[in-house]
Amino acid sequence: MIVESILLIAGAYLFGSVSSAYLAGRWFAGKDLRDYGSGNLGGSMVWEHVGRRAAIAAGVFDVLKSAVPAWLGLRLGLGWPVAAAAGLAAVVGHSWSVFLRFTGGRGMLCFFAMMLVLFPWGSLWLAGLTIVGWRLGDSAPWVLTGLITIPLLARALDGPAVVGPIVGAMTLLALAKRLEANRRPWPPAGPERLKTFLRRAFLDRDIASHRDWIYQQPPVPEAET
Repeated sequence: MIVESILLIAGAYLFGSVSSAYLAGRWFAGKDLRDYGSGNLGGSMVWEHVGRRAAIAAGVFDVLKSAVPAWLGLRLGLGWPVAAAAGLAAVVGHSWSVFLRFTGGRGMLCFFAMMLVLFPWGSLWLAGLTIVGWRLGDSAPWVLTGLITIPLLARALDGPAVVGPIVGAMTLLALAKRLEANRRPWPPAGPERLKTFLRRAFLDRDIASHRDWIYQQPPVPEAET
C-alpha cells in the first residue's frame, strides 16, 4: 500500500502540473497567459484573454486532474488521508508546475473538484460563496471566506474527519500562491509594499481595481530604430 500511495501522489502532482490554461493560451491565441491580467494560469484568464470555449475545456481538465486522483485513492482502498493527499498534490502541481518553472494557477477549481469527491457539501458551499462574490464584482475575499468556513460546515454535517486538515493545508497553499503571485516583483520596502501584501492576501491582486488587474496587457516592445 505504501508504494501504491507514493505512486498515486507523485502521479497526481505530475498530472496536476499539466497546465490546460497555458496550453489553451498558446494553442488558440499564441499567448503566454502569465503575461496577461493577473498572470494566473487558470480558467478565468482563459475566459478573458482566449475565449469561452477554450475556458470551458480548460476547466473540465482542471476538474479531472484533481478529482480523479482523489477518487482513485478511495477506489483502490488506500484510505481518506491518501486520497486527500493525492488531490492536494494535483493542486500543488497546478499551482507550481514542474513543466513551467514552478509557476501556475491558484488551484481553487482543482480544490473544488477534489472536494466533490471527498465532501460534496463543501464544494457546494464554496461554489455558492464564489458566485456571490462574482455577482458582487470581486470573488477573491469570498473564496477565502468559503474556504476557511468549510470545516465548520463539515462539523455541522458530520463530514469526514479529513476535511479539517485538507482545508487547513489548502488555505496555506492558497495564501502562499496569492503572495508569491508567480514571482511578480514586490514594491520597495515601505507603505506600498504593505498595501501590496494585504491586497494579495485578501484580494488576490496588486492594485485596487479588479477590472484593471484582470485586463492588464503585456508592455508593447519598443520598435527597433
